[in-house]
Parts: sequence; structure tokens; C-alpha cells
Amino acid sequence: MVKPAGSVFLKLVAFALLLQWGGANKPNFVIILTDDQDITLGGMTPMQKAQSLIGDMGVTFNNAFVTTPVCCPSRTSIISGLYQHNHRTVNNTEEGNCFGERWREEVEPYAFPTVLNSDGYRTFYAGKYLNMYGYTSEGVTHVPPGWDWWIGLVGNSQYYNYSLSVNGTEVKHGDSEEDYLTDLITSYSLDFLRQSDILSSGFMMMLCPPSAHAPFTPSKKYTDYFRNVTAMKTQNFNLPVGEDKHWLLRMSPSVLPESTLEILDAHYRNRWETLLSVDDLIESVIMELESLGVLDNTYIIYTSDHGFHIGQFAMPWDKRQPYEFDIRIPLLVRGPGVPKGQIISDPVLNIDIAPTVIDIANLSSLVELDGKSFKESLAGQNTTGREFVIEYVGEGSDLTVDEECPLVLDNKLMYCSVDGSCKCQDSRNNTYSCLRRISAAENILYCQFDDDEAFKEAYDINADPDQLNNLAYQLSANVVSEYESTLQYMSTCAGAACNSPPKQ
Repeated sequence: MVKPAGSVFLKLVAFALLLQWGGANKPNFVIILTDDQDITLGGMTPMQKAQSLIGDMGVTFNNAFVTTPVCCPSRTSIISGLYQHNHRTVNNTEEGNCFGERWREEVEPYAFPTVLNSDGYRTFYAGKYLNMYGYTSEGVTHVPPGWDWWIGLVGNSQYYNYSLSVNGTEVKHGDSEEDYLTDLITSYSLDFLRQSDILSSGFMMMLCPPSAHAPFTPSKKYTDYFRNVTAMKTQNFNLPVGEDKHWLLRMSPSVLPESTLEILDAHYRNRWETLLSVDDLIESVIMELESLGVLDNTYIIYTSDHGFHIGQFAMPWDKRQPYEFDIRIPLLVRGPGVPKGQIISDPVLNIDIAPTVIDIANLSSLVELDGKSFKESLAGQNTTGREFVIEYVGEGSDLTVDEECPLVLDNKLMYCSVDGSCKCQDSRNNTYSCLRRISAAENILYCQFDDDEAFKEAYDINADPDQLNNLAYQLSANVVSEYESTLQYMSTCAGAACNSPPKQ
């Protein structure tokens, strides 16, 4: 069993103060954050335990979105409550501020875990953090502020053969069955909950398994569980795009070859199989909370860092695009006062999780946040619509030739050797900002790409949920002007102003 980080003397003092303050009355929080789990392509189908233990016992948000559809920027937004243009983590590299110096000095110390921890909450983190964690000059010794127990995965998602920072000390794991990371997170979580002083104060846990991220490795006990499942064939699956999509999607091949489609089927079912271990994690943690008598005072939030595509618009598999399959996420919440089995249509964002937890805990954030609390929505109150920005800064490569793909690259292209299809998934000018508006009157996406064409895309999501028909060049000048003005405002907004854009 791992020992918690920090001074024993300080922990004893904090424990005594918590008893005096009546910390046992504080609401507890368990946040379960998966990796690359979609909602539009059946990503919740394997999650029967999550549905029965969280969704059926609480609320399901059917309009939950991320504001940047890639791992490190989105996770930064979840922890900080800020849009990408304010936390300035733009991609998964250290140069892009993924666990870079700017993040560690200017954002991380003010994230929501420090708010709860400063109030006496006992805090626990296990699993993937930010993609470059452990690779900077500080290595695994860096324990982010606000965490009493820190079980941080070094680098990107893995299931076997990885290293953990256990309160600042590197612990390596191999490929035996007991090393499977999701199961190990479960074990550490139960150890944390069974500590004698945890129940005397409020606690907050973040459990971040690697599922369903590549390399899509299921636990040995779930290998081939979905052997007959194939990738969901949406209307835009392997659909060749015309001139109405931005240039990256128009790259050859226009359709994926049969050999690639077979690989996509395997990836699809393997992704589902990795999620079965997450379902087990949820069951184990909830059963432990119930046995300890704290389940009724605990908010459980289940979500993902972004969605995913697998064959849509003839793209192999990835994220990073502004379409519904990449930006929509699952969001299930149960807890004190949360009605059971309700569907909530309020638009909710990844940047809203931090202010919501702080609000429920009756605390104040250390800095002004861009997100807003959805505490009222948790009471079953459907409120109004919302507009927000989806933003992404493309990533490129300095390679000139990819040895696995007979394609000459320039410094714009990235992720081109994907299962033999030779279709690139990203580029430096796959940089865009989009206005997403959901209201009683409209449900639209309007995007501007920072590429050589200054390309634009717009979709009426109610009429065209698969985003087959780009309407950007059919809109009236007045409508385009209003969209662009609002988008410009949203792309530079900060704090509460992000939730009250001026009316045009």
C-alpha cells in the first residue's frame, strides 16, 4: 500500500482541524475521466455498469462537449476551467505547453484541486495526467499542487509496460496481468478510500484510466469479448468528401481501402474491450463507497477528454476535428440531490467541471474561470441554450519522408502512417476556431480555418447531424457577419464574459 505524500505532522494538524470544522459533512467527489471515448459512435455501449450505477441513479447530459478535441489541451481545460486561448496549452508537446513551464508556473497552481485541498479536502489522483508528464527536466519527482496521493502515469496512455510517479517516486510496471493499468488504478483507489482519516474530511478523487486510447489493449480477461463487433457505419463512414470540406479531409485516398477497414473494425472492438475494465473500476469504487457509508454524500462524475472518429469522412482513426464525433462526450453525474434517470439537454462543457465542483463544495476559485457551474442543471433544471468556442492549433512534423508511407511530407503534415492508408490526420494549418450555438432557435457550427484558403464550414446540426452539407458559402452576408463577430469575441474572451457574449 502506498503512503500519502507530505509531512506526517502537517497531516495530523489538518486532521485535527477537519474534526473541529466538521469536515465529514462536506460533499465528496469522484471524477472518472476516460481517454478518447466517443458518444456518437456507440462508445457508451459497453458501459452497462456505468449506465446502471451512475446514469440510472443520476442524470445524463446529452449535450456535453469539449472545447478542444485533443488530449492535453482538453485535460488542461478540465483541470483549470479555462479555454485553450487562456491556458495556452495548444497541443500534446512540451513546446505546445503540454506540461510545459508556463503550465506548471502559471496555471497548475491555481487549478481546482488546489482549491479543495486548501480547504482540507483529501485528494487522490491516479492515471493519465498530461501527455508530457514525467518527460520534463523535473521528471517524475513533480507532484502537482493540490494532490495528497499522486499516482501519475508517465507520458501518454499505456495499458502495460509503463512507469508511474507514486508521490514523486518512479515505479515501473511490466506486462503481467496485475500490471494492467485500469485495474491498478482501481486497487490504488480502494487503498485510498480505506485510510482511517479519509472519512473524517471531504475527499476528491480523479481516476483517469487509459481507455479507450491507442494502443487499444484490453485486459487479458476481456480479449475477444466483442469478437463479432464491427465499426459503426454512420452516414459519413468512409465517405469521400468534395470541395466543401477543408483541405486536410480532401487529401487522398478519397476512400479507405478494404484492408484498412478491417483494421478499423479491430480497433473499434478493442476500444470497447478496454472500456470493460473501466466499467469494473466504477463498480468496485461505488461498492466501496457504499460499504463505507459515504455513497449518498458523494458526487460521481463520469466523462471523457474528447470524442473520436474511426472511418468518418474516410479518416482512419483519431480526433482533432471540429465535427460532432470528436467534440461530443459522455457526461453522467449522480450525487446528493441529483434526480434519478433524467436526461438533461443543457449544453455543458469540459471547462465547466472545475467551477461546478468548486460551487458544490461552496468554495471560491483562485482565478476567474471561463467555464460556469452546472449545479442548477444537476437539480434537474433545464435552463437556456448556450454558445461557445471550439478551438484547435494544428500540429505538424519536420519529417520529409515517412518511411511507412510513400508520401512526401512538408512541415504542415502529421500522423500520416496510419494502418497503411497513408491519410494524414493533422497538419500545422489544421488550425481553426468554431462557434457552436445551441438554442431553441438554432443548432449550428460555424468554423474558420487558418489555412491558405481561409476555408469556412458551417452546419445546421438539427437538419444535418452527420455534417454532410457545408452551408458556409450559402449563408447571407448578415448571418456570416454575426457569426464572425461572435466568434471573434468568444475566441478572446476570459472569465464570466465568456458566458455572456454581446448580442448582435
